[in-house]
Amino acid sequence: MNNFLKEINFSKYSSIRIGPIAEVLVIEEMGEYREHRILGLGNNVLISKNHPNFAVLGSTFDYIENRDGLLHVGCATKSGKLLSYAKKNNLANFEFLGKLPGSMGGLVKMNAGLKEFEIFNYIHSIKTKDGYIKKEDIQYSYRHTNINTIVYEVVFNCNPGYSKAQSEVFKKMRDNQPQVPSAGSCFKNPQDDSAGRLIEAVGLKGFQKGNMAFSEQHANFLANMGEGTFEDAIYLINLAKQKVKEKFNIDLEEEIIIY
Repeated sequence: MNNFLKEINFSKYSSIRIGPIAEVLVIEEMGEYREHRILGLGNNVLISKNHPNFAVLGSTFDYIENRDGLLHVGCATKSGKLLSYAKKNNLANFEFLGKLPGSMGGLVKMNAGLKEFEIFNYIHSIKTKDGYIKKEDIQYSYRHTNINTIVYEVVFNCNPGYSKAQSEVFKKMRDNQPQVPSAGSCFKNPQDDSAGRLIEAVGLKGFQKGNMAFSEQHANFLANMGEGTFEDAIYLINLAKQKVKEKFNIDLEEEIIIY
C-alpha cells in the first residue's frame, strides 16, 4: 500500500480536543520521514496552529502476530486491541494497558505506563527502518527513551497467565482520573514526589483559565471544560511550573508533548 495524505481535525482527534485542521501523511511503507513528526492517536499532545508536518502510521502497521514465542505488534495497533488479544490468549503483563489509551508506537516512544509498570519492562526489541534493536541497546527511563527514529513494530516477551485481579488493580488506579477531555498527565512526577500533589500545594487544583483547568478530580490533569484553547493551556502549564519552582524549587517537566 502507498503512503497518502489525509485531513485531520485535531480539535476532534486529540484527546484534549485542541488543535487546527491539518493534512497529515499516512505512512504505509517503512522509511526515514525526517521532515515529519510522528503522531500516535493524539493522547498526550497539545497542538498549536504553528505545528510541524505530521505523519501517522497506517493500517499496514496494525497487527499482532505470535511467532516463535515472541509477540510482534505493529505500532499502529491500539493498546485496547493488544489488551483484548492478551485476555483471549491468556498472556501476562499486558493488564496495565486497560486504562492506558494510545497506539503502541506512542506508548513505546515515551515508555508509557502506570507507576512502576512501564511498557519497557516487557519489551524484547523494537523494529525501525534499520531492522530490530534489542531492548538492552536502548536507553530508557521513567517516561523517556532515546529513540529518535520511527518505531514500526514492538516485540514483547510472552508469558502465560493473564490476571483479572491485576487488571482490577489498574482500573482502580485510574478511577480518580477526570472523564472530560485531557491529554493525560500534564507533568512527569518528580523523583519521590507527585506532580499532582505539588500543583495542589500551590493552590492550582481546580484553577481555571478560560475553559482550561487543572482538574478538581486530579490536579495533574489539564482538562478542557469545553472549547478550551491552546493559549489558555500554555498559560496554565507555565503558571504551574512557575509556582512550583517558587515554592518548592522543583522544576516540573511536561509529560504532555507540545507542538
